[in-house]
Amino acid sequence: MGKITKEKALEYHIGGKIGIALTKPCDTQFELSLAYTPGVAIPCEEIAKDENLVFDYTNKGNLVAVVSDGTAVLGLGDIGPMAGKPVMEGKSVLFKKFADVDAFDIELDVHSIEEIVATCKAIAPTFGGINLEDIKAPKCFEIESILKEELDIPVFHDDQHGTAIITTAGLMNVLDLTGKKVDEIKIVINGAGAAGISCAKMYQALGAKNIIMCDSKGVISTSRDDLNKYKAEFAIDTEMKTLDEAIENADMFLGLSKAGVLSKEMVKKMAPEPIIFALANPVPEILPEEVAEVRDDVIMGTGRSDYPNQINNVLGFPFIFRGALDVRARKITEGMKMAAAEALAALAKEPVPYYVKAAYHNDDIAYGKEHIIPLPFNKEALIWVASAVAKAAVEEGVARIENFDYDAYREELRCLIYGCPEENE
Repeated sequence: MGKITKEKALEYHIGGKIGIALTKPCDTQFELSLAYTPGVAIPCEEIAKDENLVFDYTNKGNLVAVVSDGTAVLGLGDIGPMAGKPVMEGKSVLFKKFADVDAFDIELDVHSIEEIVATCKAIAPTFGGINLEDIKAPKCFEIESILKEELDIPVFHDDQHGTAIITTAGLMNVLDLTGKKVDEIKIVINGAGAAGISCAKMYQALGAKNIIMCDSKGVISTSRDDLNKYKAEFAIDTEMKTLDEAIENADMFLGLSKAGVLSKEMVKKMAPEPIIFALANPVPEILPEEVAEVRDDVIMGTGRSDYPNQINNVLGFPFIFRGALDVRARKITEGMKMAAAEALAALAKEPVPYYVKAAYHNDDIAYGKEHIIPLPFNKEALIWVASAVAKAAVEEGVARIENFDYDAYREELRCLIYGCPEENE
C-alpha cells in the first residue's frame, strides 16, 4: 500500500467520487420518448394506482440516501456539512463498490432533531433506505428512533449499529475459540457514545449480563448525576470509579474512545484469554505490539487494516442494505442485525478464498485468533450477510415481497459477484 500524502489525497478527490450513470439506452428519438415524454407518463399512471409499483418502475428499490449534518465526522468532530461531504461521498462509494447499491449523499445545513427528521421524511419517497451518518450523540438516537417509527423504509444509523454488528460477530467467535459463556463474561466498554451504547445493547441481546461502561469521566454508575437517559440505562451500582478499576479480571475490552487509554498494566489485570477491541482511529487505545509485550493469550482487533481482525463497518452496512432493499423491507429490525452478525461469524470459519489471501500476501489466513471476522475483500460476505438479512426480514414480517426463495436469492447474489454461468459461456 502506498503512503497517503496530502497531495495524493487531494488529487484523488478532485471532482468528487460519485456520479450518475444511465441504466437504459437513450440514443434514439424513440428511446428519448420512452425515457421522458410521452412514454414516462405510463409508469406514472401505474404507480398512481398502486404505489408499490414504484419499486418496479424506478430506482427507488436500489437507492440509499447517506444523510449527515456534519456534527460528528469520523475523528474530525463537528466540521459542518460541507466539510463532511467527502466522507459521505466515500460512504456512497462503498455502497456501490461492495454491494452494487446506488447511494447519494445528502448533507443537511440543519441540526435540530425536528429539522433533520422533517427533512428525511420529506425526501423519503425518493429512496429505498436512509443511512444516517456522522450525526452527534445523543440526538442521533432520537432521530433514528422517530424515523424508524414514522417511515416505511429502512433507516440505519451506521455509527451506532455497524460497529455493534461487526464486534458482535467477533465476540461470537472468541466465545467459540475460548469456550467461555456469554452470560458469564465481564465486558468493559470505554466510550459511551452512539457506537458504545449500541454495542452494549447488542451484547445484551446476545446474552451478556455483566457490562461496565465508562466515559471520559469514568465508570457510569448510579451515583453519578450527569448522565443522559441513554447512558443511564447502563449505570450500575458500584464503588468503582475508573477504567483501571473496572478492567480487573475483564474478559473483554471494547475501546471507542482515544489513543493510549488502555495501559499495559491494565492488560495484565484482565482475565485469561481476553478479547481487546481497540477501535480508536488512527491510533488505538493500545497497540497490538504493546499488548504482546505483556501477554500472549489476548485476541485482539483494531480499526486498522495493517493489523489482524480489522473491525471494518464495510463488512456490514452495504450488505445489510442489499438484503433489506432486495426484499423491500420496511425497516431494519434487531433480528436482522443479529442475523448479519451471525452470518459474519459463520463466514469467518469458512475457507478463505484465494483472492483474499493474495490481496493480503498471506497464504496462511484461516479461522483462529488472528481471523475471527472476515476480511473486507472477501466477496462472499455479500452473499452470506445480505441473504441472512433478507431471510430475517421475511421471517419477521417487515418485507414487502412474497414467496421469498432463500436459495435462489443466494444464487442471484453469487451472480452479482462472479457473473452468471450463462454469461460466461
